[in-house]
Amino acid sequence: MIEIYDTTLRDGTQRKDISLSCDDKLKIAHRLDDLGVTFIEGGWPGSNPKDEEFFQQAVGQPWKHAHITAFGSTCHPSKKPEDDANIRALLDANTDYVTVFGKTSMLHVRDVLHTTPENNLRIIEESIAYLKAKGRQVLYDAEHYFDGYKEDPAYAIETLRAALRGGAITLVLCDTNGGCMPWEIGEMIRAVKGTVDAPLGIHTHNDSENAVANALVAVREGCIQVQGTINGYGERCGNANLCSVIPDLELKMRVSCLPKGNLSRLFDLSHYVSEVANLAPDEHLAYVGKAAFAHKGGVHVAAIRRNVNAYQHIDPALVGNEMEVLVSELSGRGNLLSKAEEYGIDISQARDVGDVLAELKSLEAQGFSFEAAEASVVMMLKRAQPGYKPLFELIDFASTVEHRQGRGIFAEATVKVCVQGEVLHTAAEGNGPVNALDTALRKALVGNYPQIARFHLADYKVRILDGNNGTAATTRVLIDTQNDVERWGTVGASANIIEASWRALVDSIEYGLMVVEHVSLS
Repeated sequence: MIEIYDTTLRDGTQRKDISLSCDDKLKIAHRLDDLGVTFIEGGWPGSNPKDEEFFQQAVGQPWKHAHITAFGSTCHPSKKPEDDANIRALLDANTDYVTVFGKTSMLHVRDVLHTTPENNLRIIEESIAYLKAKGRQVLYDAEHYFDGYKEDPAYAIETLRAALRGGAITLVLCDTNGGCMPWEIGEMIRAVKGTVDAPLGIHTHNDSENAVANALVAVREGCIQVQGTINGYGERCGNANLCSVIPDLELKMRVSCLPKGNLSRLFDLSHYVSEVANLAPDEHLAYVGKAAFAHKGGVHVAAIRRNVNAYQHIDPALVGNEMEVLVSELSGRGNLLSKAEEYGIDISQARDVGDVLAELKSLEAQGFSFEAAEASVVMMLKRAQPGYKPLFELIDFASTVEHRQGRGIFAEATVKVCVQGEVLHTAAEGNGPVNALDTALRKALVGNYPQIARFHLADYKVRILDGNNGTAATTRVLIDTQNDVERWGTVGASANIIEASWRALVDSIEYGLMVVEHVSLS
């Protein structure tokens, strides 16, 4: 069983643009505990009041799997542990486990601590021994271990021996600058195992894009603990991404690191941490990104329709994810068939799927993009069915923007549509021409389709596709609409932004009524 040591709440928060409140940290900690990690490093209590508050609250709460761990450094080179404020803060955190980091590299001993090699060994040993004497279980993070080993192998080993003499229960070897290659990690761990008899852990950073690989190599060489963060958050380029490390260990190396059955919680945890950290999820992450099992190329989709394993290395459900088939200009017939099956659309009697595919490719060439506008694809498939009847038909629309003295800028739109044989003519004002058009259309439809009152325009994006053409450039409009439970995307494109917006609006409302609300004219 490999111990997973999560440091999202400490090392992860050192990432640019992350700042977690105490409440945020507690929420994430409980989700990590639900996942089943062994250790949760809550922060550095000697560094800021927020982390001190976290430990005050966390220590009294129930934890099912994880040990809450306080992090700090060895004592100051000029002091004894009992006189050091940082050591006192570790004790005041009242955690059963503490993690202490110390210097391995002679560069750091000399240029950062401004002390002697002998004194550095003293503060490592005495700091750990003092904490142990106070009843704490101490994990030792050998900071810059691999760089230090390259500088002076004998001294690097001596720092580990000092930690062992102090009573450390695990020696964690740190690639703090993140610059080591996997083969170097393996060689240096083998050297440690040949001279030091102690449980080893690994802590890697991603500055050379090797953090996960280095962590896995370390496990192969006998390390029993892996330190990392959810989504790889961390200083500079981040830490080893536990959302990759954990499934790699469980599924590829067949090494247990979580309670049985908990791996399927990983996808939700990854996105939850992103949300709490107020960061957009990286949907291209291995295992937990929404794109990790998304298939776009026509050849790929044709293959997975015959055998789902043709272009997937695992069943995405194992990590709580799911497969997705994308529709674009790169699609083949299989992409559309898969999408129709996903939405329960019977296209066996529809006009040839190849015609729909040709129309889709033609529209993409004109500036449409259907990857983020799946609802528009679904409506294309529905319109291809025999007997399809639109819920409403456009007769006319107009949208104007005016400036009037005393009122300023405002927009007004009129819409004339035929709904169930009745011609309706409505007008509405808005804060812009598209908003006015949307309001006028809803006003015309709500009497026949009251469900539309629950639809809300959630997002509206405009992209200019060929900027060299100036105001004559093709404009792509992407609209996200949502009701109480679902959200869907549609697209339009034209040299006229109002026409592009209208196309996306019509798809949005018709999809919402026909697919989400299941409205039918029959």
